[in-house]
Amino acid sequence: MAKRKSAQIEAALGPVAKFVRSRRAKLGYTQEELALRVGVGLRFIRELEIGKPTLKMDKVNQVLNYFGAELAPQSLPREQ
Repeated sequence: MAKRKSAQIEAALGPVAKFVRSRRAKLGYTQEELALRVGVGLRFIRELEIGKPTLKMDKVNQVLNYFGAELAPQSLPREQ
């Protein structure tokens, strides 16, 4: 069951990683430039863009807020 939860978390983070990566690219920023503009570390941006499942939500929201977005609850499909 723990592996299934982990897979669900990773799947949920996929869209966040893609969103940040695409918005950054659209603005023409490097990962380092985005980190400096948002006020987080370069390593954090790299980990966010690969979908690392154990990132701090407040820092993820700090990056998302830069693009006018934020994390929100999402229902997960239930097994029957």
